[in-house]
Amino acid sequence: MSDRDPTVRWEVDGHVATLFLHRPHRHNAWTGRMHREYLAALAALDGDPSVRAIVITGTPPAFCVGGDSEALAGHAARGAYDSGLDEATHGELARPGRGVRHEWDADFACHFALGTPLIAAVNGACAGVGLALALFCDLRYGAATAKCTTAAPKLGLPAEYGMSWQLPRLVGVTRATDLLLTGRVFTPAETEGWGLWNGVGADGDETLEMARRTAHHLATQVGPTALRVTKRQIHDDVLRADPAAAIDEAQRLLAEAMTTAEYREGVAALREKRPPRF
Repeated sequence: MSDRDPTVRWEVDGHVATLFLHRPHRHNAWTGRMHREYLAALAALDGDPSVRAIVITGTPPAFCVGGDSEALAGHAARGAYDSGLDEATHGELARPGRGVRHEWDADFACHFALGTPLIAAVNGACAGVGLALALFCDLRYGAATAKCTTAAPKLGLPAEYGMSWQLPRLVGVTRATDLLLTGRVFTPAETEGWGLWNGVGADGDETLEMARRTAHHLATQVGPTALRVTKRQIHDDVLRADPAAAIDEAQRLLAEAMTTAEYREGVAALREKRPPRF
């Protein structure tokens, strides 16, 4: 690959987009340029009303092995992080989901602000920033033998990209502390029952197929407005301290939804025993 080749690519099948982290010669290691192109791709796909679900994976053989080691060496030499990109040269950074809630105005937390469900298909090695990206997706599928690690402590770094916030919410504090403090390698097969994965495939191909199958179900069997509203409810309620407020909001949204053509089609399909036509 040349420096001019894209670091992410995507394809669309029906209402489902598959976004690939695409630096296979470096096992999809993360760079400032990939970061910029990933956010731009998310903004474009979430802004496309024909796309109802997004699967995120890596061009084989890996998902993302974390920060590129050459870039990390440069950071160590400078004593600070440098993305290698500046707005004057490369244009303004895309900010998908910015302004929906201030709690989500950050890298990967922005996933929660997007209306389109994001499904990670961890098809191979997944470390550091790559793991953070997957953790902040709405659903996650993993290849049984994919080697995963938080990576940071082995580099003399603290937990990065909000993993210390998200991982305990997915697997509990005890298990999250194990992974975050040790930086040990773990696999989806080992952690299948932890609540981290929605499914574990035998290999990368099966894992991607599982993720795409779920994405196509969401895109064709679920009302598109209901899908976006429910995703927002879930992530809003993670931050909400008041269950009564969550119930009141749910009732308001329910009453609103019952006035729509989407709801009428859902009821008609149920009564006529046929697939809905959303």
